[in-house]
Amino acid sequence: MALKNSIFLICLFCFTSGVVCQKVRNNDSTAIRSFVDKILLKVNVDTQTESYSVKSENSSDFRLETNNQLELSLSLDYDFIGVSIGFSPKFLPGNNENELKGESTYQDFSFRFFIGQWTQTLQYKNVKSFYVENTEDFIPSWIKGQDPYIQFPDFETIFWGGATSFVLNPNFSLRNVVYNTEWQLKSAGSLIPTLRYGYTNLILESDDSNSFEKSFDISLSPDYYYTYVFQKNWFASLFLSPGLGIRFSTAEEEGVDAPEKKTSWPISFDGGLQLGYSSSKIIFGGNFNFETTWYTSDNTTNITNNSLYAKVYVGYRFDAPRIVKKIVHPRKKKRGS
Repeated sequence: MALKNSIFLICLFCFTSGVVCQKVRNNDSTAIRSFVDKILLKVNVDTQTESYSVKSENSSDFRLETNNQLELSLSLDYDFIGVSIGFSPKFLPGNNENELKGESTYQDFSFRFFIGQWTQTLQYKNVKSFYVENTEDFIPSWIKGQDPYIQFPDFETIFWGGATSFVLNPNFSLRNVVYNTEWQLKSAGSLIPTLRYGYTNLILESDDSNSFEKSFDISLSPDYYYTYVFQKNWFASLFLSPGLGIRFSTAEEEGVDAPEKKTSWPISFDGGLQLGYSSSKIIFGGNFNFETTWYTSDNTTNITNNSLYAKVYVGYRFDAPRIVKKIVHPRKKKRGS
């Protein structure tokens, strides 16, 4: 009953915010230039990695990371839809220390849809094989760069989730900052209420036994973005995203009949700074972002999921082929016909 009431209140908040803002909406065509008729191809390289920190009163902090220092993603956007594919190729530096850290794998698929001031994203992410970054706390004789880290090659995380956002200020372009499918021509900012939800499956397989933890998260964040435009084509953008949510988790272990169920209240705080260049054909820029989520698992254990990373991107806009236009707009006719 508590879950249903929470979801109902959050959805009601987002719906009423959208209705109110639609009534007062006053578009300024000189503030944003749209490129919905263009295809945008973009390449991103970032340093984002998965990391977990388990803190207990009776032992040292347990910090888990993946052997993926750089990640590559390719994205394509056209009209109201976009798709991205992310992976961690071994030819990038820092992704091939397999003997010391183990061989990690990373896959990330995301879809996005734009309807007016609404943005909807869907994501699937799979990460496997972690190592203990602070191995020296557990093996005093361990030598960095020479001895292998403590490894968990069968520790795997699988995530399905999404987010629904509404831009309160119609003269602010979220698509310019996050997806680069629009061009912000005048400085502006906006509060962007965002509902995030996701299902995570943690799998740890070992010779002794296998354990699983399944969790469902839902949170509401009053995101705020501000974009400062200078020298016409250049912009700097800042965003902050505090969030509060609820998590329902179930932990299971082979050989144990009764699963352990818990309810926690994660607190998150994300933010970032971006410097970018935008024109009618070429875009490029860089980001510096941080993501932090922490919650209490039991009376003595605190779990923190941190992510601190930088990203550079470059993209190119070009006219969509006729076949693409027909697929996206099958009923759209030519002028004069």
